[in-house]
Amino acid sequence: MKALIFDFDGLIIDTEMPDFISWQEVYTQHKAELPQEKWLSTVGGSAESDFDPLSYLKEITGKEINEEEIWIARRRSYMEHLESQPVLPGVVDYLNAAKDLGLKLAIASSSPNSWVAGHLTRLNLIQYFDVLCTADDVEKTKPDPALFLLAAERLGVDTSEAIIFEDSSNGVKAANRAGIFVVVVPNVLTASLDLSTADIQLTSLTEIALDELLLKASD
Repeated sequence: MKALIFDFDGLIIDTEMPDFISWQEVYTQHKAELPQEKWLSTVGGSAESDFDPLSYLKEITGKEINEEEIWIARRRSYMEHLESQPVLPGVVDYLNAAKDLGLKLAIASSSPNSWVAGHLTRLNLIQYFDVLCTADDVEKTKPDPALFLLAAERLGVDTSEAIIFEDSSNGVKAANRAGIFVVVVPNVLTASLDLSTADIQLTSLTEIALDELLLKASD
């Protein structure tokens, strides 16, 4: 193995629960409920999901809503919840171990570059990564494999020489379609999804040391 490719949202930092909570607050204000299964269809940046929380809110309430007002208030709430989120357990240890082992590192995220680079900079993690591949770089995001294939290409490694780290079913599907070994580390939201096609599933990156994981991936 020569490279590790990391998803960002939900794997390096839990951006997904704060997002869901901020939308739940909007629905509660309108005396409505946002079903978790509806929301989960969008997790991982699915290019195949057509779920729009604002449209669904209008549909179930039957009322006109002030979309701009909701977006502004929800965004403020989201950022407040997000700023309190730490880097997820084991991530920094993995990044340091990867550097010690001479492995190349990439991000492959369905979010825009400004979002990913901005948060990696804020968290003081951006210096670890040789390559950032984001939604700005591809026509289709996950579960399409384009992001992972681009990351491997930019790192100069074959797909058989990389390991992907993901947290969502859309990410696992994309990794499977790219033909790259995938380790899934679900968060509170994504743990209920079907992640059975991942090569390895962990509860967190603290569960196994990187060198041990590399041995398993090489078997």
